[in-house]
Amino acid sequence: MWAIYALLSALGAALVAILAKLGLEEIDSTLATTIRSIIMAIFLVLVSLLFHKFDGFTLGALTSRSWVLIALAGIAGAMSWLFYFLALKTGAATGVVAIDRLSIVLVIILAAVFLGEALTWKAALGAVLVVTGALLISFK
Repeated sequence: MWAIYALLSALGAALVAILAKLGLEEIDSTLATTIRSIIMAIFLVLVSLLFHKFDGFTLGALTSRSWVLIALAGIAGAMSWLFYFLALKTGAATGVVAIDRLSIVLVIILAAVFLGEALTWKAALGAVLVVTGALLISFK
């Protein structure tokens, strides 16, 4: 099931790139990111309410470690989107997305270092291919 969710995530990311590129024509990229984030927050709260995700949840249910890590993930995500929209404002969508997807390579490396995930020859080869593809797509 995770693969279906991942494919749906990829579809959503592709739509973000196209819709954002079109929408950034007449607005500052930081303001657009802010508006997008507010809309996302409202949408996610509504989805969580619809699926009863808040039932039985209390703020104290999370450890301080979880709060810090989730907060840092939120800040990292916000920074990512700020730079993503800034790049989309002036760059070609295909190039921006190709370079942005180098996050795959960074995740492979960081997961090996911080999560102890195996760095196999297949993952290394895949990372090399991703970097090669990103370079081929991004630079003419």
